Amino acid sequence: MEIRNINVRMSAVSLAVAAFFIVLVLVTFTLTGDRSILIWGIPTIILLFVIPLALNYMSQSQYAELVPVYEQEAKDVRIKAINESMLGKPVRIRGVVERSMFRFLNRPQYLVADKSGEISVKMFTSPQEDVKKGDVVEVLGIIIRRYVAAGEPVVNCVSIRKIKPQEK
Repeated sequence: MEIRNINVRMSAVSLAVAAFFIVLVLVTFTLTGDRSILIWGIPTIILLFVIPLALNYMSQSQYAELVPVYEQEAKDVRIKAINESMLGKPVRIRGVVERSMFRFLNRPQYLVADKSGEISVKMFTSPQEDVKKGDVVEVLGIIIRRYVAAGEPVVNCVSIRKIKPQEK
């Protein structure tokens, strides 16, 4: 679904919860015949769709506002050059997606590699493009630690987009 040029998606988990609740409401209403189940159930079902979509929209729109800032400030970096001294600095990396995880949660993580090495790229919202294993991508983000206080440097991604191999 697209709202104001922002691609909004609902995670598989949110869809599963909504589907479970729909079945629960229908079964309960069928067995009891109590209309108050529908009076409370239908608005709740609507909210189970609206709230995740609204949260995703807000997250996507904030990320979209950050992209021009990162495009201006980010420095092109080879993956091997990323280290602890770069924590908090915006970077631009280009490489191939070797692995894609947690896309069904709308919180994807990618393993991106260039000729110098590989790095984990975390995104806390769904990307605008459907990025899969084998895609050549450009990543804009900031260097953070994998865990709050410890762990190796990873890229907190603001934007990941497919590029043509020659742009790499």
